[in-house]
Amino acid sequence: MKKKVLLINPRMCSLKATRMPLSLLHLGAVLEGKYDYDIIDGNVLDNTPGASAVNTALRAVQQDDVAAVCVTVMPGPQVAPAIELSAAIRATKPSVSIIWGGYFPTLYPDSAINAPYVDYVVRGQGEETLLELLTDQANRNQHGTNQVFSKNLVCPVRGVSWQDGDKIIHNPDRPFRQPDEFPPLPYHKLDDLNIYLRPSFMGQRTAVHQAAIGCRYRCTFCGVVTMFNGTTKLSGPARLQQTMKTLRDDYGATAIQFYDNNFFDREDNSVPLLEAMSETPLPWWCYARADTLANFSPRTWELIRKSQLRMAYIGAEAGSDAVLKSMHKGTTVEHTFEAAARCREYGVIPEFSFVLGGPDDPEGEIEKTLSFIKRIKQIHPGCEVILYFYSPTPQRDPRWMQADANSPRPATLKAYGPQGPTLPTTPEEWTQPQWISYVCHQDAPWLSPALRQRVKDFARVLACRFPTAQDYKTPQWGKNLLKAAATWRYSSGRYDNPWELNLIQRVIPLRQPQKESL
Repeated sequence: MKKKVLLINPRMCSLKATRMPLSLLHLGAVLEGKYDYDIIDGNVLDNTPGASAVNTALRAVQQDDVAAVCVTVMPGPQVAPAIELSAAIRATKPSVSIIWGGYFPTLYPDSAINAPYVDYVVRGQGEETLLELLTDQANRNQHGTNQVFSKNLVCPVRGVSWQDGDKIIHNPDRPFRQPDEFPPLPYHKLDDLNIYLRPSFMGQRTAVHQAAIGCRYRCTFCGVVTMFNGTTKLSGPARLQQTMKTLRDDYGATAIQFYDNNFFDREDNSVPLLEAMSETPLPWWCYARADTLANFSPRTWELIRKSQLRMAYIGAEAGSDAVLKSMHKGTTVEHTFEAAARCREYGVIPEFSFVLGGPDDPEGEIEKTLSFIKRIKQIHPGCEVILYFYSPTPQRDPRWMQADANSPRPATLKAYGPQGPTLPTTPEEWTQPQWISYVCHQDAPWLSPALRQRVKDFARVLACRFPTAQDYKTPQWGKNLLKAAATWRYSSGRYDNPWELNLIQRVIPLRQPQKESL
């Protein structure tokens, strides 16, 4: 009988915000035919009366011959549920190997492995790494060594961090592979796919998919840089088209949200994908760059219209070329203006995100950016605006990468900002409210309370003056009332203490894309 592998997605959102656990489906795809496996989704179980991800996992490790428990972990609110799950499994079945993967252990591997309930940390792309870890474990068991997490055993697998006594070992990185080199996703392993096909402004049954991984750019505030180190691996048009057909024809999807870190990589790469999507049209949403969109030809924009792109999430980031340069963004404010104009011409809603309040002159740059946003609204009144606070992420030292392509040293960040504080050293420390706020871009240690409130008030006025297109529940009369109430504040720049808008929103709550996604 094949051994079982548990793939666990700890709770991190409400049931209405739940989407397919793509990271676990990718792992499941390579396990097909080699291991039995179950997908345990805390977003579903922990939001269902009488159910629990912890209890489901504990029953599985007690009843089945489990080879490993694999936990995907994002920084922020998912760390605490991951700890709860892993600690419970370790206490119940100490011999089962527990592996953490995903963005949190990739960005902060020293902290992630510094826990008695984590045996291995997988950095970066995990499919091949998991298979090799399982093979390595099976070989040890054949030789009578079944304590797979024993600290005196050498782990040779690339992309893994582990501990030898008190010493943390970071094995060399694993090269990334194209998505097309792996099997199609096993949607059938999700108990009820209908749970994951959620209503959105694009359609009643919105699916999610990631056609490509990574991003070739190196923005200093972005965790994608740490994860993929400037690498992009794209899906081919045939694979993308087949996936869209499967989601549409077999599961009834009526729209799709792409989780690609940057869907429009370059025009010559984008055109074949757009042509394939135009033959299987579904309304869709994606991430994009302002400079790429600004430089697309009219023919490519026509393909975008034909493919039914509804919204593109674009990192505008700042209203200053100097700040964009300091971020290594690679775009200019003129690219943002041009992208807004082209989106309006071709019927696409741009969702512009801004990173506010870096440690250098946060007040001055925030005011420039707020004024810049109002200029963009003049170009495309229907554009969406998402506001974040600057959050530094670990960066790789380019000297290591140039000197040794197999460098075992992961990206590092010792302190959060110029004057600290120093980063947590355990998963438990990362669950403290201040760190959740920092990594979720909701706060920064160098921001004053008055500055944080200034941004919050501006966001309130902006959201009421221009209600989001993603709000498909609030009646039009409610949106019109909020728009009318917010107009004088928006026009005059009097954002402070919008008490009347706060009062109205108690009765007419608007959808908040920044918190609720689509």
